[in-house]
Amino acid sequence: MNMLTTKRLLLTLLGLAAAFAALADDFRVGYVNTERIFREANSAIAAQAKLQQEFSKREKELVELGNNLKTTSEKFERDAPTLSESQRVTRQRQIADQDREFQRKRREFQEDLNARKNEEFQQVLEKANKVVRQVAEAEKYDLILQEAVYISPKHDITEKVIKAFNAQTPASPGAPSSK
Repeated sequence: MNMLTTKRLLLTLLGLAAAFAALADDFRVGYVNTERIFREANSAIAAQAKLQQEFSKREKELVELGNNLKTTSEKFERDAPTLSESQRVTRQRQIADQDREFQRKRREFQEDLNARKNEEFQQVLEKANKVVRQVAEAEKYDLILQEAVYISPKHDITEKVIKAFNAQTPASPGAPSSK
């Protein structure tokens, strides 16, 4: 290759590098921490309070059932040496039935709670994604990420999204307000 061709190639590469640098300056990236939105956004806090209210009675009943089972088991352990074989077998069967019932109710409670939690937080996520799009369009972001292994704090727009989200969905009465 002669010297003129090398200079042309070098100038072309420098021009391309400058063009890419200019493009990189115009490309805006943002990051939104979804978990933080679920913790701090008014509608997420309201959803959590709604779930707490909806499931607190069943949770209390479950705790009482568990305490009764524990008390019954402890009483059986104390009384077992003085019981006849048939009484011991009958009480063991009763405790086993009570334990099965407790496990079934606990499993149903957990499944119902998880299903409702998923429903509520799916609605929050859908609303939050609309707000993310609005912020991205208003501030001319090219890319918004919701999950990343690492992100520089300068790209984190979660606070902006939470403020915009809360402005659209004010806190419900009785729900604690976010920062």
